[in-house]
Amino acid sequence: MNQRFQTFLLGSAVLALSATSLVFSPLIATVDAQTTGQGTFTRRQGMHRGFGEGAPLISIALRHKTELNLSADQVSNLEKIRANYQAQLTPLVQQVRALDKEIATLRQQTPANLIQIKAKIQQVEPLRSEIRYLRLEALENGKSILSAQQQDQLKNIIVSMHQNFKKPQQGQAS
Repeated sequence: MNQRFQTFLLGSAVLALSATSLVFSPLIATVDAQTTGQGTFTRRQGMHRGFGEGAPLISIALRHKTELNLSADQVSNLEKIRANYQAQLTPLVQQVRALDKEIATLRQQTPANLIQIKAKIQQVEPLRSEIRYLRLEALENGKSILSAQQQDQLKNIIVSMHQNFKKPQQGQAS
């Protein structure tokens, strides 16, 4: 019974990690949680995890194009970057999801075939690495489109959005 419980716990942990990775595999350009730079397009210390990692900065810039005073050329270039990123990302995300489902299926076997599970994990990691790189590439390309002033304005917009997002939660915690 103890062996079954340990297997269940290990399986639950793997499933939870897999589900978490799917939640944080963005479909549009997002902030990279691992990035430590100080620029507008990097994760800022203290930002709410769900908001900070999931904030599609290129999309936010496009939604605030008037505030940022984006030229038609800048809007067009940002839209191209976003479209290109999504086109490259979609098949990778589909492959990751398929492999994660295979891992979940393998885990449900008793006993779980750890050799096959390890092989699937090793197949999925290069895909996740490529997703991370594509995200960084899109963010850097997007950053290069904006002037320093526009980057600062975008940073302020994001801070404001974060503060507005955080206020209702703080009130509920009291």
